[in-house]
Amino acid sequence: MTATTVLGACPHDCPDTCALVTTVEDGVATKVQGNANHPMTGGVLCAKVSKYAERTYHPERVRTPLKRSGPKGSGQFTPVSWDEALSDIAQRLHTIAQRQPEAILPYSYAGTMGLVQGESMDRRFFHQLGASLLDRTICASAGSEALLHTYGGKLGMHVQFFAESKLILIWGSNSIGSNLHFWRIAQEAKRHGAKLVCIDPRKSETADKCHEHLQLLPGTDAALALALMHELIVHDWLDHDYIAQHTQGWEALKARALQWPPERAAQVCGLPVAQITQLARDYGTTQPAAIRLNYGVQRTRGGGNAVRAIACLPALVGAWRHRAGGLLLSTSSNAPVHRTRLHMPQLLGERRPRTINMSTIGNALLDTQAPRIEALVVYNSNPVAVAPESAQVAAGFAREDLFTVVLEHFLTDTADYADYVLPATTQLEHWDIHTSYGHTDVLLNQPAIAPVGQAKSNTQIFRELAAHMARYDAAFAAPHFHDRDEDLCRQALEGSSIDFEQLLQHGFAQQSLPDAPFAQGGFATPSGKCEFYSPALEKMGINPLPDYLSNYEMQSERYPLAMISPPARNFLNSTFVNVKTLRHIEGRPELEIHPADAAARGIADGDLVRVFNARGTHVCHAAVNGRARQGVVVGLGIWWRKDGANGTNVNELTHQQLTDIGRAPAFYDCAVQVERQP
Repeated sequence: MTATTVLGACPHDCPDTCALVTTVEDGVATKVQGNANHPMTGGVLCAKVSKYAERTYHPERVRTPLKRSGPKGSGQFTPVSWDEALSDIAQRLHTIAQRQPEAILPYSYAGTMGLVQGESMDRRFFHQLGASLLDRTICASAGSEALLHTYGGKLGMHVQFFAESKLILIWGSNSIGSNLHFWRIAQEAKRHGAKLVCIDPRKSETADKCHEHLQLLPGTDAALALALMHELIVHDWLDHDYIAQHTQGWEALKARALQWPPERAAQVCGLPVAQITQLARDYGTTQPAAIRLNYGVQRTRGGGNAVRAIACLPALVGAWRHRAGGLLLSTSSNAPVHRTRLHMPQLLGERRPRTINMSTIGNALLDTQAPRIEALVVYNSNPVAVAPESAQVAAGFAREDLFTVVLEHFLTDTADYADYVLPATTQLEHWDIHTSYGHTDVLLNQPAIAPVGQAKSNTQIFRELAAHMARYDAAFAAPHFHDRDEDLCRQALEGSSIDFEQLLQHGFAQQSLPDAPFAQGGFATPSGKCEFYSPALEKMGINPLPDYLSNYEMQSERYPLAMISPPARNFLNSTFVNVKTLRHIEGRPELEIHPADAAARGIADGDLVRVFNARGTHVCHAAVNGRARQGVVVGLGIWWRKDGANGTNVNELTHQQLTDIGRAPAFYDCAVQVERQP
């Protein structure tokens, strides 16, 4: 038996972007491990990705193209050949495009974070077609836009330097479950005397391990940030020189912050005044102080403003002067990527297709105004499970006049509604380039095994689909539709400082960047300063100063409980739900509820409960485990709908209203009622 190892990268939507080593014996992947030579990975993988071989060889893996043979949503299919599937798909898309190309919509997100399998040949294909564009907002766009208008991009401190911090605020992040390698660094800082503070509506596993937990109400983060500013001002815990030299709009922000004494914020946030004042004292008098912010903060109506408010804090105390001070939400803007070369938007020519927001796909599919969506091609996403107000999404996918193609590994909730399901490769079976939003390294993924069954990479599927389209339109025969995956990997980094040969040899390459990115200012904003006051937002008709905005859905007599739906520890969005070992650990769909709220409703731990609002009903089991605060319930996601007791998941209850900045969904801005299910 011959064993070899192949270097790769984790493809999933996680800030850690780990370097992988896959052991292959006689063509079979037998083990997936972290690359010990990669400093950020350090040889350690999360429980999810360490089971990746199990997922790759899963008995329910789609191994051949499938054509629908039953009603939409039934999951009934008949195997067909690749040629039959692609010929029919090309003919259907061509017929629609001849009449109205904007009636065709691609739908994709971060099922893989890879630049090649996620956003290369697919973009070229849809640009050539003239299809509608997709506004990819479902996860990070509110926070990303907030950083853009504060720092000039998705920029921040380097994660490894948190080890030197003396105070770490873990804000809106269950790092143990969703950012494991950061948590190892935070633990190192803790061993050296750092104080760890968790700010989260849920008493998460991370909160258990921190010195302090501020269990605020969902959507009130901006109020807390403004109250911290208030205390920094009145106690003069400010770096006046840094503010004068490297910020814009200080006097206006100061006036706003002074409207937020701790007593006011305490009432809004549902926190003791003493917790707010102590946190302000700690932050104002400890250097270096660092904030690890995560995207849960932005998933309410005022989420963009909340990120803006929190992002202003490090400049007030001069935390950016230290490499172990500042804030990290995302480092994506450091990525040395040539996306235009991959996407080729010039293929649109003079055409300017409409843009459809992926977060309101339920409304979009049911919209009867022309041009109505007639064809949908879904890849790297499972919208029937993950998009808000899923009853609307499912109803849209159930339209008999909607032609739907899904590229997938498994028959997900979305695949069940497809006219064709095309078997896609997993990360062990294709080439890709990965950057990260949690560190600044670049990683290469090389295929470790041959594709399982008849699976093809996303790029190969779009290459072959283009070849079939060339029968109708010669433009699809152009050379850029023939670029190999390895060539696309090289194109992604064209003109950058990254040595591709180093990637081939080591699997990763590190960028040379300053340790303390804003020690001397130099923000990427138009002013070059940290913009407390954003002229760009003002031009857009948006409040140029960060402010607190109350949730769309405040608790009422009818729906008295706020619901948030953070990821279950053993899943990643809707991925890994069908991996037996992980599913066994996670158990079943549950709703965490405070003992007082449970007692008032006659609910005991483990009872079947009905969670409902005007949009729908979700049935699951109650977990009275002490993790939910009173007045808030926690629906851990994201289970597939077909696994729900009544064929739903938590997104049956979420709405399609968007955030203040960034056009993102407000998943955690949701009011419900809960009752015991007889």
